[in-house]
Amino acid sequence: MNELLNQQIDQCVSALLKGQVVAFPTETVMGLGVVFNNKEAYELLNQIKCRPEDKPYTMMVSGITEISKYAFIDEKAQKVIDKYMPGSLTILLKAKENVPGYVTHNSGVIGIRVPTNEEAIELLKRIGTPLLVPSANKSGEKPAINSEQVKAIFNGQLGAIIDGVSKGEIPSTIIDLSKNNPVLLRKGPISFEEILNTYYEN
Repeated sequence: MNELLNQQIDQCVSALLKGQVVAFPTETVMGLGVVFNNKEAYELLNQIKCRPEDKPYTMMVSGITEISKYAFIDEKAQKVIDKYMPGSLTILLKAKENVPGYVTHNSGVIGIRVPTNEEAIELLKRIGTPLLVPSANKSGEKPAINSEQVKAIFNGQLGAIIDGVSKGEIPSTIIDLSKNNPVLLRKGPISFEEILNTYYEN
């Protein structure tokens, strides 16, 4: 890891601990992030994104072993996790009690994702806690795919930014595994058919 990236990750950790919003590359598009259980930071993220209150954020964790700390996983969901995560997949699961109600909009369900790119993984490891990570854009607009676009969109509103380019231009596939049968919520790089095959295989 080069020295500039190392410094920028440390700057993001410092900003996150102060309740600020940061931006960084992911393997899909550029992401914004706040510490998952800091309500003031959550409200600031809503304000910066001009986000409708009825749309919850995805929780990003540093590895698949972290998922069970915050959500309930059954055998079928575990098969999907083992095959497709880390990667461009967000799964909705029933949240555990340590996930605040405002994060799930009192639905009891949390969307969780594990990134694959170095910048995001290293940031999550250093902060030592999950982040709420939506795509870096104003609500309803196209996500930024590099740090220069992020700076243009959120001029002066962010605590720190990790420079770089996202690894793709398509946001992650989102599937709901919190019910009896999987439901596709957003098409993405991983096909729903593939996921279903994995989910139902013996």
